[in-house]
Amino acid sequence: MDFSFPNFFHLLHILLFITLVCPVYSSNTRFHQFANQTSEQENTFHKLRKQIANRLQKLNKPAVKTIYSPDGDIIDCVLFHKQPAFDHPLLKGHKLSDPPERPIGYNKADILNKDFQLWSSSGESCPEGTIPIIRTTEEDILRTSSPDRYGQKSINSSLSNPPSEVHEYVNGVTRGGEYYGAQGDFNVWTPHVEGKNEFSVSQMWVFAGTYGKDLNSIEVGWAVFPSLFGDDRTRLFIYWTADAYQNTGCYNLKCSGFIQTNHRVLLGGTISPISTYNGPQYDVTLSIWKDPRTNNWWLQAGSGILIGYWPVSLFTHLKDHATAVNFGGEIVNTRSTNAHTSTGMGSGHFAGQGFRKAAFIKNMEIVDYSNNLNPVQNQEYIVQLPKCYDSNPGITKYWGRYFFFGGPGRNINCP
Repeated sequence: MDFSFPNFFHLLHILLFITLVCPVYSSNTRFHQFANQTSEQENTFHKLRKQIANRLQKLNKPAVKTIYSPDGDIIDCVLFHKQPAFDHPLLKGHKLSDPPERPIGYNKADILNKDFQLWSSSGESCPEGTIPIIRTTEEDILRTSSPDRYGQKSINSSLSNPPSEVHEYVNGVTRGGEYYGAQGDFNVWTPHVEGKNEFSVSQMWVFAGTYGKDLNSIEVGWAVFPSLFGDDRTRLFIYWTADAYQNTGCYNLKCSGFIQTNHRVLLGGTISPISTYNGPQYDVTLSIWKDPRTNNWWLQAGSGILIGYWPVSLFTHLKDHATAVNFGGEIVNTRSTNAHTSTGMGSGHFAGQGFRKAAFIKNMEIVDYSNNLNPVQNQEYIVQLPKCYDSNPGITKYWGRYFFFGGPGRNINCP
């Protein structure tokens, strides 16, 4: 319902006019009912506006410089010590971590341009001592279920009958051991996303704990996510939780926790350029690992571009190590009818079409106890709906462990 002042008071005037000229509607009882209803609506409106204002005040920190990106993002350069991370009660007085000890075996060429994001392609950047943060607007928050859960994953869909949204995956899963990080090269695309509350992502997870109870998870990849970002562009994202998405964690810097150290990488920023069907292909290398000296979980892009870290104090199970690592694609299907969504995964084309047509993740590696990078072993491939989305794994000298994955969603075989 639209509670904006012009519409609300215009409706009020109309209904008051009706009570005056139409006796059948002008009884004291009906008038009091209407007055109570409009009073409740007005209170709801003011409560919502106050919640949004409070949320915006927490998220939008004072900027020393503002950059207007070609994609419409307003980017604030915020002093490092003023970033949202330090609002977390566990990080009060937190001492900045020293640069981490990188995993042994990381010797790839730098295949990631330092200007791999659209906002910096014109040469703009935030000054040293600051970090870039996308400014949150009132419209951003209004797209979510509630101001209090803005930037967090939905936890209510599985409680409805039938569920209001269904998450569908094509994953390569490694589990049953002790894992201290993961790394992969992610082929970047812009798949079609149908519903306003649907999304399509390519990502990796490191996690420990129990789904639905006390799961600890760190996630990173690219996403097309209109309800979060307000458009259908492909964007870099991170996520974390320490309690199975219930109260802790969020996307990017939409809550306190992750400490960003880099002034050139924008979490939530548009990735550019993007792969095209039968055309040029582009990858982003992403790494997560547990620094053996500090135990903090670090995030890196490309060859040596440190973005920041999750302090180990945020977690319970991940204080020690992860028990599983996933690579793959995920979509959300919110179709209320029997028809499947047409939201694409990966490139929106099936894995069997191969290079330059289907999306892939290659050089999938895991960090062991000794901080060594090793190719994934005993990877189990989970394909929930092979007629909608599928996978095609393999191994080569130059691509290491890899798999193509994805699909168009709704088609003649996936009705």
